[in-house]
Amino acid sequence: MTMSFRQPPIEDARATRIAVDVTFLRLEPPHRPPSVTGSPAAAMLPAGNTLVRVASPSVPFYRYLYNTVGQNYCWWLRRMAPDAEIASLLADPAIALHVLYRGGEPAGFFELDGRDRREVNLGYFGLMPHAIGTGVGPTLLAIAIGLARASSPNGAVRVNTCTADHPRALPTYLRAGFRPVRTVREIWDIPDRLGLPLPDRLRV
Repeated sequence: MTMSFRQPPIEDARATRIAVDVTFLRLEPPHRPPSVTGSPAAAMLPAGNTLVRVASPSVPFYRYLYNTVGQNYCWWLRRMAPDAEIASLLADPAIALHVLYRGGEPAGFFELDGRDRREVNLGYFGLMPHAIGTGVGPTLLAIAIGLARASSPNGAVRVNTCTADHPRALPTYLRAGFRPVRTVREIWDIPDRLGLPLPDRLRV
């Protein structure tokens, strides 16, 4: 459950201001590069769950994933991005979208960004509301880490989370081996027209 933090220009002045603490985390490369043959997903996921890398995702499908997973956690930046910008990101071969299916329907996704060849950024990670609490989250994160390691055996893995995310997000990353690099306070002006539920605890 993560996002990239960059305030875009706001054309509609009607916005709600929130304050979040953003924690940047890093998982250092292993002392010995892992030996990975194929995808580790099949052997790790519980029965009834499958992971699919979507090679050429459409913009509407991506928006469905992003909007549904991030609805309750202030995921808003890519809601604001134009279709052309999203399409350009999805067409980049260095960005890999992996979708979790449970019982035949999407249950979550993660996005690995390898544009920096020295490391991999876990750009987005999260579960659909109906999959939260099923226990699949830590396993999905372990798979994401394994795939990031496979794509860059000598590189670190980065991820960001913030106080708008699910409260278990940061502890889950820490248990997976990530270590905090820094935490910064950020102020976001979220356009009201997006209709996102903004917790009172975050409002400025």
